[in-house]
Amino acid sequence: MKCIILAGGSGERLWPISRDLYPKALLKVHGDNSMLQNIYKLAQKITTDKNILTITNIRQLSDTQLQLKKFCKEPLIISEPMSKNTAPAIASALTYLKSTKDEVVVVLPVDFTIKNYSLFEQELEEAKKIAQKDYIVALGVKPAYQETGFGYIQTNRKSKKIKTVKNFIEKPTQNQMTNILSDGNCYWNSGIYVSKMSVLVKAFEKYAPEIIKDFSADMFDENNKIEYSFYERLPENSIDYAVIEKSDNLAFVELKSGWKDYGSWHAIYENEQKDSKNNVIKGNVISENTKDSFVYSSKELVAVSGLKNKIVIETEDAVLVCDKSRAADINKLVKELKKKKDTTTQQRKTVFRPWGFYTCLNGGDGWLTKIISVSPGHKLSLQSHNHRSEHWVVLEGEATVILDEEMHVLQKRQSIDIPVQAKHSLQNLTKEPLKILEVQKGDYINEDDIVRYEDMYGRIK
Repeated sequence: MKCIILAGGSGERLWPISRDLYPKALLKVHGDNSMLQNIYKLAQKITTDKNILTITNIRQLSDTQLQLKKFCKEPLIISEPMSKNTAPAIASALTYLKSTKDEVVVVLPVDFTIKNYSLFEQELEEAKKIAQKDYIVALGVKPAYQETGFGYIQTNRKSKKIKTVKNFIEKPTQNQMTNILSDGNCYWNSGIYVSKMSVLVKAFEKYAPEIIKDFSADMFDENNKIEYSFYERLPENSIDYAVIEKSDNLAFVELKSGWKDYGSWHAIYENEQKDSKNNVIKGNVISENTKDSFVYSSKELVAVSGLKNKIVIETEDAVLVCDKSRAADINKLVKELKKKKDTTTQQRKTVFRPWGFYTCLNGGDGWLTKIISVSPGHKLSLQSHNHRSEHWVVLEGEATVILDEEMHVLQKRQSIDIPVQAKHSLQNLTKEPLKILEVQKGDYINEDDIVRYEDMYGRIK
């Protein structure tokens, strides 16, 4: 079986921790691994690494490669030049995986977990057998609570050996929820689909020819990146709207393996352990007379009193407060912020890298200040910048600096200047953390002003 992992979404429903440049797929929301890593591990239980294809956005390609190399030496990844939703992403993956055999493929989103792996494998095997009869198989879950942010699958009551799909209900109103929960044939749509590759391609050709008609191997460059000029003209659409809901060969398999969604704050609240007042409290939080709420602090103290059914999320540069019933509408807030070109939709102040992390303190026209923390035994790539100079001051630890092939060892309160276009690297060769203050100055201040020459994390292509 082939696996397509959809890791290119921006995760707007998890704003403000999920941002365009570091979205939900890369976040550790549940457990010690990111969402992407958890799903890749799940895919490895289904098939071999050579049969797992991850599709991501070009902006997350480097981070996606780094995360997946924890489990696979050479993960198979293709990258989109822009987000066009799941239909173009899946069509691209099918084109890349084009095979002479009539193989079955499973499409996996990244925002879920499975409790019982062995049962999930059995459910996929059942779906595979049905798919081999030329069905597109949707996998769904019995609703455990009211959720207006999910899509629902309604199955036919008269289905016998193979349960077929009668209808899709997308993000129902609160009034519709009563009928949905009382109907024994309505399920949450997990977003997992199983089908023959040829059947999915034919479905695209029939129902969404405007998406797939010009797809060919020529759309990928030598690094498996999709050409911008090709992708730019594609319509934006989800696989559900473009293909699945129009198909007349839909079958259904129920997931009983402990599927849990982690794609929204409400879903995370429902899946996490509650305190005596039915709250989920994470981070630096003090609460009084609060119940049925989710309160999260990434750093600063959050004090809440008298709340009920609320979601409160704090990050360094943004705070979200909403009613739990409106959690599905957070993406509408994000779209408004993007219209205003608000930077909180792009990247958080603290950005994690394989060598440690950096936190943006302040910035203006032609300047930016950061705190850079380098973990023991790690180092930044040997690099240069075409548009900016840098000034480093050691705050904690000992810094080893390579500057135009010369080595400098700096102690606390010592500093060094990095001129424009100078080759340089910051290294922590000690067993203690290293922190420096960085001041950037130049006519262009951005993370893409980096030319890498050597990198221990394989970020040079």
